[in-house]
Amino acid sequence: MHIYLIGFMGCGKSTVGKKLAKLLNYEFLDLDTYIEETYQLTIPFIFERYDEKAFRTLEQSSLKKTLSKNNCVIATGGGTPCFYDNMDWMNDNGITIFIQMHPKSLHQRLINARKKRPLVEQKSADEVFNYINKELKIRNTYYQQAKLTVKGENLQASEIAYQIKLLSAV
Repeated sequence: MHIYLIGFMGCGKSTVGKKLAKLLNYEFLDLDTYIEETYQLTIPFIFERYDEKAFRTLEQSSLKKTLSKNNCVIATGGGTPCFYDNMDWMNDNGITIFIQMHPKSLHQRLINARKKRPLVEQKSADEVFNYINKELKIRNTYYQQAKLTVKGENLQASEIAYQIKLLSAV
C-alpha cells in the first residue's frame, strides 16, 4: 500500500510521515529528499538555476517512481498535488491524506524555516502570511480531493494509522 501525505509546506508531512511509517512498519520516503538525492541538486538550487516548472517536472517523474516501493508512506511537497495529474494519480495508486492546518499555524512554522523553502525564503513575515492565504485558496481545490483529511495541529501519527485502518477496511 502507498500512503501519500499532502498539505501545505510546513504542515508536518515529513514529521508525521516518519512516525506513521514506523507505526505501520512501512518504509518512509520524503519526495523532496528523494529528488535531491537522485539528481544530486538541492531544491533551492533547482529553483534558482532552472525554475519552478523544471522542478515540477522532476517532481512528477519522482512521484511516479514511488510505485516501485511496497508499503510506503510518502511525504509529498506542498505543491505536488497541484500540478499535472498528480492528485488523480496519487488517488488512483494509494491513500491520500490531507494534513490541514490553519493559515496562522502554517505562518508560525514557516517564518522560522524560510531559508530552506525557496517559495518563501525572500519574503517578509507579512508577505509569507499573504502568500499562504493566496496559495491555500488555489491549492485547497486539490488538497480537498484527498481520501482522508486530518487536522495538523497537535496531530498524532497513531490517530492517522487508526483512520487508515478504517479506510482500508472499506
